[in-house]
Amino acid sequence: MAQQGGWTLEPSARVEAGVVSAETATRDEQIVVDGDALTFRSQLAFDLEDEDTRFRLEADRIEVVRLGDGRRDSNRNRITAQFDQELNEDWDIQLRARYYDDLVTAESSDTDEIQGSVQVTYEPKRSHRFRARATWREREYENGTGGVQTTGEGPRLDVQYRHRLGRYHYVTLDARAEEINSDDPRRGYQRQSAKVSYTHPLTRDLRVRPAVEYLNTKFDGRLTETGARRNDELFVPEVELMWWPDRWRIEAEAKYITSSSNLATRDREGYRFTLTVGYAL
Repeated sequence: MAQQGGWTLEPSARVEAGVVSAETATRDEQIVVDGDALTFRSQLAFDLEDEDTRFRLEADRIEVVRLGDGRRDSNRNRITAQFDQELNEDWDIQLRARYYDDLVTAESSDTDEIQGSVQVTYEPKRSHRFRARATWREREYENGTGGVQTTGEGPRLDVQYRHRLGRYHYVTLDARAEEINSDDPRRGYQRQSAKVSYTHPLTRDLRVRPAVEYLNTKFDGRLTETGARRNDELFVPEVELMWWPDRWRIEAEAKYITSSSNLATRDREGYRFTLTVGYAL
């Protein structure tokens, strides 16, 4: 029926397995590991689209099996409903709603989240793309202060500029500002981050992507010995190698994470190596 009306319904799926070895963790909202772990990811999606419009429904799950005694396994579930509309040759808009279960966030290791966002893309030429996304998030924490479930909410703004040099050949600049407000004093925070990356194709299926990222996080109710708000800075140079032959997705990533803070116990540094093998159906 969809095809007869000018629409197409396309199911898709992806499975992925990986290994992570890390001396310290980064808060990437996907797979947060301090130590060694195996990871498994599965994704199922349905796209209903015509020439200018797309509706997408997606379910995504990550399992993290931590290696070593006393380390607790974890998982993360995500459900996404998304609407994309091409307004004209230069402008696109996207509306997205998401639900996370057991998400690891900057302020908690056990967070449930509902979020809604609007993204606008402006691409006057293939070589220049500007993108901005505004997101509102509402969170519940299973491990609130005193063992009581608490909540948080707040906005996030992402902006990106991508300069296309050629096929899979990009320079990308990302910036983000976000905050969470909560009655739980240990959960509120403000964060700013910036990242620059360069993607260079080595062959038709192989490309390399060096990048560097900076994050600054200030917590509302986490205080130092002098009574000052805890202020963390994270500096992360990284390099990623991506080999995508046909439907296979083989990616290797190396990071070196340097974290400094006005709370001495939060100063740390170390590597993180990740290897993932995925297959897109």
